[in-house]
Amino acid sequence: MSGPQIGLYLALVAASAGSSIGAEQMPDFSHVPGAVIAHYPKSDQKYVGSPGIAIVGGGIYLAKHDEFGEGSTEYQSAISQIYRSDDHGKTWRRIHTFDGLFWASIFTHGDAVYLLGTDKHHGNAVIFRSSDQGQTWTAPTDAANGLLLEGEYHTAPVPVIVHNGRIWRAIEDAGGGDKWGHRYRAMMMSAPVDADLLNAASWTCSNYLARNPEWLDGRFNAWLEGNAVVTPDGKIVNILRVDFNPEGNVAAIIRCSDDGREVTFDPKSDFIEFPGGATKFTIRHDPKTNLYWTLSNFIPAFHRSTRAASTRNTLALASSVDLRNWTVSSVVLYHPDVEKHAFQYVDWLFEGDDLIVASRTAHDDGLGGAHRAHDANFLTFHRVQDFRDLEMADSTSAYLERLSKPN
Repeated sequence: MSGPQIGLYLALVAASAGSSIGAEQMPDFSHVPGAVIAHYPKSDQKYVGSPGIAIVGGGIYLAKHDEFGEGSTEYQSAISQIYRSDDHGKTWRRIHTFDGLFWASIFTHGDAVYLLGTDKHHGNAVIFRSSDQGQTWTAPTDAANGLLLEGEYHTAPVPVIVHNGRIWRAIEDAGGGDKWGHRYRAMMMSAPVDADLLNAASWTCSNYLARNPEWLDGRFNAWLEGNAVVTPDGKIVNILRVDFNPEGNVAAIIRCSDDGREVTFDPKSDFIEFPGGATKFTIRHDPKTNLYWTLSNFIPAFHRSTRAASTRNTLALASSVDLRNWTVSSVVLYHPDVEKHAFQYVDWLFEGDDLIVASRTAHDDGLGGAHRAHDANFLTFHRVQDFRDLEMADSTSAYLERLSKPN
């Protein structure tokens, strides 16, 4: 946050608290890693969700998030915010507020930038388009103008990719009951690359696959927030987060037909070991090395006594040759506290030899910190420099210090 932004923030805090503000009430972001894009004090009861990042013409960065929590309108018409940086992520300014957008991916296609998500928590699937680098946006008024699917859907800021003349994105139907996780049924959406992406008729949806509670020896709870990825042999798959206690190191690979109409899964062969598989992750293919990379909430041995899906204080870089065997290279963000610190749901992109990252971050803010790790109070920006060369010895100093202590 720049000096003028901090000054404005302090003025707003003063106005809301009256003329006397104790030192304990002053915001202090000095311990927050990266660049602060946005901050919500826990007193708002609104939290930062669904971070996303895109690069538009001339090296402009766009970052976004939505608002969730008791103080938000996530169940009626969700609010999302979008920010712009003209200096490679050092400073940010808000440029647009969306009313009716949740869990959205931000991505570029052709000369436009898009947001594809739902209109609320378990709402319709909708898409917005901007042709002026995020300044103004279309609105999803009907099936010809951005209202893609009516019903109850679940998703996250997951990758949107192009392959074999089609654009692909994973999503979940949420019509399988009323219990978190159990209700989510995995599916794939796709459209021709030259189609009008705002027109619902352009999109093909696959069948959906429900969970089977008997999988993983009866400990399989849910799959969600899948990644559309192209395999080494040129096939489309959906690699999903798996809620699996207590280990939390499992992901699922769902196979998709070339035309996008059918998805299939074999529980005997399509569960894989994956670092941080219990929480949301993003996988992207690197054409320079032909490796697949992820940033995920890997759980070190000294934190494995806690529930895997709630352990989000460690963000690790990992890679794979074949999408099935993964190696952790380095820990890029870490805090020793699990309860109120997290670097989660990160979205990221390649930029030369670096990764640029948007994180839903729970951290100290001088105002009492985060409500809990899940209920993030920051959207932060990070740059992972020379990521292809990183090793465990290059991990953040906080992690190396904790690693040196007895368990």
